[in-house]
Amino acid sequence: MGAGVMVVAEWLLECSREFVARKDELDGLDRLLGDGDHGTNMVRGFAAAEDLDLSAQQHAAEALRQVGMALVQNVGGASGPLFGTFFLRAGAHWDPSLTTHGIAVAVREAMRGVQARGKATVGDKTMIDALAPASASLDASAAAGEDVAVALEKAAAAAEHGRDATVDMVAKKGRAALKADQSVGVVDPGAVSMALILRTAVRHIG
Repeated sequence: MGAGVMVVAEWLLECSREFVARKDELDGLDRLLGDGDHGTNMVRGFAAAEDLDLSAQQHAAEALRQVGMALVQNVGGASGPLFGTFFLRAGAHWDPSLTTHGIAVAVREAMRGVQARGKATVGDKTMIDALAPASASLDASAAAGEDVAVALEKAAAAAEHGRDATVDMVAKKGRAALKADQSVGVVDPGAVSMALILRTAVRHIG
């Protein structure tokens, strides 16, 4: 297993543990506007990804692709294709040197893939509201020549700020949009999950 693959495997393992710990919280948020199973689905998807034998992979890009496919195949509803696309596209543009510029490119392309699939933009009360500010932060860090650890910390904080901002938004996409009039005051669970994934990245990729 290459060093980059080990980083991905450790990141994945912590994501899986975090989703297990926060399953009830995420299901509770989703229950307010959706099917009430977002946390359960994310646990299932990351458990399937955790079961992958990544040791045979020499490159982190392929490991990320496998994780993405596992999420697409095992996470229910719209979340599977969206979170799966995030990892698939990040893997397709992954820079093994783990520079700030390389990570910024991977996250930007991952976001574009998610937007193309989900048709969501900033302000629609989705995972994009956490992902877009994180991507913008990474681009700014890359332009400023900042260290990877500093850049990832700033990006995770930007994602969390974006996540928190969804509480005041009206849902415009997915099942939540069917309860748009009830959506203000509720944090979007997809944004919570996206911020969680990026926060765990700080502890492993940086």
